[in-house]
Amino acid sequence: MKMSLQLIKSRSDINSEQPALTIRKLNKVFHTDSGYLNVLEAVNFDIATGELICITGPSGCGKTTLLQLIAGFMTPSGGSIQIKGRTVTRPGPDRCVVFQEDALFPWLTVAENIAFGVKRIMSGNLLSREVHLYLEMVGLTAFKDYLPREISGGMKQRVALARVLILKPQVLLMDEPFGALDAQTREEMQNLLLFLWKELSHTIVFITHDLTEAITLADRIIMMSRNPGRIQSDIPVLLSRPRKKESDAFHQFYRELRSSLK
Repeated sequence: MKMSLQLIKSRSDINSEQPALTIRKLNKVFHTDSGYLNVLEAVNFDIATGELICITGPSGCGKTTLLQLIAGFMTPSGGSIQIKGRTVTRPGPDRCVVFQEDALFPWLTVAENIAFGVKRIMSGNLLSREVHLYLEMVGLTAFKDYLPREISGGMKQRVALARVLILKPQVLLMDEPFGALDAQTREEMQNLLLFLWKELSHTIVFITHDLTEAITLADRIIMMSRNPGRIQSDIPVLLSRPRKKESDAFHQFYRELRSSLK
């Protein structure tokens, strides 16, 4: 059966609960030597609690800038960002970011890297149990005493993921976290992320330029255009899970999505 993309400009009524993330009339302008650079303009969308959203679009459309604004690393030039009704003004523990670079502390073991962010608020048996739990979740229990230089790139990203998940953020922000991995490891990490999302019910904002990855992961795909960056379309992914990349429906959805992006 033919599946048509449903291009939706606004999907604020995702469910009856207060959205996990609300963005309204968001603008970002950078001051440069040659004048002003308008990177984002009039960006509006909501994300429901527990949704996994992928944001994609051409290079220079402001995907990473948008993520940094949500994280609180930058200040908007206009508009607002709210987490559960609270305006974002700075970085906070309710939002954690996983980058493409793992940024692990090279002198700490796998277990110590995972524990780093919570050791001020946990100690003793509680800390040990929590670290052990997340080591198990990401499949690294046998590597807990290894240093980052002794493990693979995929393992490092597993550590980076566990290190933020142990903080129990309301919103998990991911900036092309699997972009530097080989194809097989990337697929393994996508499967791991979907498993963790199902187990822990996090709200996830995932930046990717890879349409196949977006279709594999997302409840919705937000496509952006550039000059300046705006929401081009908000597309629900209606394929049943788990998504089979070899299926006719997957390929058809990909072709339509690709056509929309062009």
